[in-house]
Amino acid sequence: MIIYENLLAEKTNYGELFIVATPIGNLGDISFRAIEILKTADIIYYEDTRVTSNLLKHYNVQTALKPMNARMEEKVIATVIAKLINGLNIALVSDAGTPTISDPGIRLVSEAIKNGVKVTGIPGANAAILALSISGLPTNSFIFEGFLPQKKGRQKLLKELAEERRTIVLYESTYRIEKLLKELENYMPDRLVVVCRELTKKFEESWRGYPTGILNNFELKTTKGEFVVIIAPINWK
Repeated sequence: MIIYENLLAEKTNYGELFIVATPIGNLGDISFRAIEILKTADIIYYEDTRVTSNLLKHYNVQTALKPMNARMEEKVIATVIAKLINGLNIALVSDAGTPTISDPGIRLVSEAIKNGVKVTGIPGANAAILALSISGLPTNSFIFEGFLPQKKGRQKLLKELAEERRTIVLYESTYRIEKLLKELENYMPDRLVVVCRELTKKFEESWRGYPTGILNNFELKTTKGEFVVIIAPINWK
């Protein structure tokens, strides 16, 4: 834990850390408040310059940029905390959606809180919540697992999820979506599944059915994009 003992008493001089949600596809899905924060912050820490630069250019945001992805988060935390304690206001964005949700940033937020820095969330797009809202499956209680482990622990977790009585929300990539559906066909063949691809984007589409039926549709074409997979509770029809 990073603690700056000699500065903790002067909290009124601290900057603020803003966790800013950005669009998951359609650039219009951003709030006026988010744009204002991005324009007035001293620094924006981003995950991928190609994605963030496109958004900032679209809204004429000229704030200074610094990288912070999953590989380098641990290395830059001390620097970011020091800047916040010295009075700079910092915005954190990820490639798309809400930072820290299956994205970098949670360690930074934790250290900021420990050091007395105010952390403010700027709400907006989130692929998991959007997919749930259009799935037609129960949303009163659900479990979010994000991306499953690629290797170690994956099969064990799938066995555990097969007994889960709540709606399950998963993320999956282009390269592993067919693998995941085959696993669901094995572990949860009778569970209703909704698969959403490229939400809010030009080629957005969804599939609804049982794993085998959805898998057959996937095998008819090459499917690209980012996926959200919603799995119904046991016995839901």
